[in-house]
Amino acid sequence: MKQSCLWILGLVFGMILLPSCSSNESGEDSDTDGSATAGGVRIVSGTSISIQDDPPEATGEEDEEEGESGDSEQNQQREIMSNQENFNQLTAEERHVIEDRGTERPFTGRFTDYEEKGVYTCRRCNAGLYLSDDKFHSGCGWPSFDDEITGAVTRHPDPDGRRVEIVCTRCGGHLGHVFHGERLTEKDTRHCVNSLSLGFVPSERVGRAIFAGGCFWGVEYYFQQVNGVLKVASGYIGGHTENPTYREVCNHTTGHAEAVEVLFDTERVKFEELAKLFFEIHDPTEVDRQGPDVGDQYRSAVFYTDPEQREIANKLIGILTDKGFDIATEVVEAGDFYDAEDYHQNYYRKTGKEPYCHIRVNRFGDE
Repeated sequence: MKQSCLWILGLVFGMILLPSCSSNESGEDSDTDGSATAGGVRIVSGTSISIQDDPPEATGEEDEEEGESGDSEQNQQREIMSNQENFNQLTAEERHVIEDRGTERPFTGRFTDYEEKGVYTCRRCNAGLYLSDDKFHSGCGWPSFDDEITGAVTRHPDPDGRRVEIVCTRCGGHLGHVFHGERLTEKDTRHCVNSLSLGFVPSERVGRAIFAGGCFWGVEYYFQQVNGVLKVASGYIGGHTENPTYREVCNHTTGHAEAVEVLFDTERVKFEELAKLFFEIHDPTEVDRQGPDVGDQYRSAVFYTDPEQREIANKLIGILTDKGFDIATEVVEAGDFYDAEDYHQNYYRKTGKEPYCHIRVNRFGDE
């Protein structure tokens, strides 16, 4: 799959004293006390199961993603610039923390002891950062999380030379710091985050959509750009075995399709908008393939999670059919979604590259 894409490119081109997450000029600490959910999607309907398989070198297709941190940083800067028009207006106190890397006083933040289920977002750009199932009480005075949404948080050495700063990947806004080795949870990680850096989307406002449109790297990339999308995971769905691996899917022994699972804020973006994007970033007329990638794992499909999604998908297929397109996209009820291996997640953000197997085409005639 990925090798053939590269071929085309070649042709074309508490009581325990815990370290604080932030410090301002007066030496006050700023941290995060958190509880979020990683990997799984227990806050919404449906099943999401994380799996691991052979590392990239075992497949021989992902080697180039290693050692490209410079490209990744440049890509992050481009992403920050492209998203500036969607930034929220901040108060002076929020700007002090998010833009000037300041801190809020401990035990004063809104989310320190917050226990609602949902998704914690970036206050400045609304990007999803943490799931509530990963939040825990560390007793430090700030929200604490032991995991993040994959690719949502970027780490930098702190100017103090001792700590590791964490920022929002999409907008670069300061969040706090991350610590390891404290043994507070099984994951042995504590993201110490300022409440002022966070927003929150309650679980009843979180929508879930699943799309299959060829290589999941490119599909993931486009959905990550959408304002209101909280989390995108690459994975497998539509097969007849549990916990499929990438190798098994490529060998056509499981019946799964490569797909992406999208969590989104239903007040900021509607399913129909996401479905339109899906039909425009891949070729929905191709059967069991996308460009040079051939096989049933590359089939085009909308895996609906409720009757309304099914109706919208069929309506959009009808519009495209009336325009003369011979649509091959299947509309199928969603079953279990299995997260792909870690090296497939967040691929283009990690490598600093852009998709070359997926190019958006305006098929609906919208502005």
